[in-house]
Amino acid sequence: MSRASPSRLALIALLLSLTACSPKGCSAPSAGSPDAAEESEVPADADAPDPVPEPEPEPEPPAPEPVSWPHEPPGALAPGSGSGATDPTVWAPGMRFPMEAAPAFANSQVYGYGGYLAPGPGGQCDDRNYSYPWRDNFCETRSWDNGLCPAGRGHQGQDIRPATCVKKVHWVVAPEAGTITSIGSYTVTLLGHSGRIYRFLHMDMAGVHALFPDLASRTVTRGQRLGQVSNDFGGNATTIHLHFEIKAPVTNGGGTAVVMFVPTYPSLTDSYGRLLSVTPPTP
Repeated sequence: MSRASPSRLALIALLLSLTACSPKGCSAPSAGSPDAAEESEVPADADAPDPVPEPEPEPEPPAPEPVSWPHEPPGALAPGSGSGATDPTVWAPGMRFPMEAAPAFANSQVYGYGGYLAPGPGGQCDDRNYSYPWRDNFCETRSWDNGLCPAGRGHQGQDIRPATCVKKVHWVVAPEAGTITSIGSYTVTLLGHSGRIYRFLHMDMAGVHALFPDLASRTVTRGQRLGQVSNDFGGNATTIHLHFEIKAPVTNGGGTAVVMFVPTYPSLTDSYGRLLSVTPPTP
């Protein structure tokens, strides 16, 4: 057998070295090569940050607690003005205070300064009429029938002075949604959806008629403006104040319910405390 020449052997060795290796089979790719990245078994998102958890929802804020202010208890009438009803029943639970804004001052119009049975000298705008404490005047001595008064007669509502002794400025609002059933010469009557009847006396009646010119306009919402505190009293004038009444069904001894005037003071103190918790008066 003839032997291959050295030059032929060298050529064969070269060809074997070129054909024995696939493009990736002769050696492992270097760590920094593109191939190394393609063949890595480490997940692409291995270095991604952990997902941020959803924030916990904030708890609902608690309902505001009614604010306290100086006020006498139910039935504590002005000295010498009669015997009051000490019943603490809130006859209109949840009602809106009938004045749009605080402060307001519940006290006696007749037995207050400037009234015809005033305790001493002073006009209706006396600072003592526009200060705390509040005082009940339901059942104050009057000749009107009032079955829930100790005497069987007396004042049928509560007198409320607005923030200042200025008429046609301070708004009266609806204690609840309902329908205005009557507008008189100095009285507005509202039948609430609850069945209770509210009466408002001594507002600026020209302004009331402008707000409610016809029957179609007299369906109102809770807190809607009804008119402004004034001193209208038919053809006469009284002091600047709102007289506010509530009539509700009352049963006596399990008998048939009768709609009658009920003590307003507890419902007013309840609703005023809630008004103060939302919009405290400016000092």
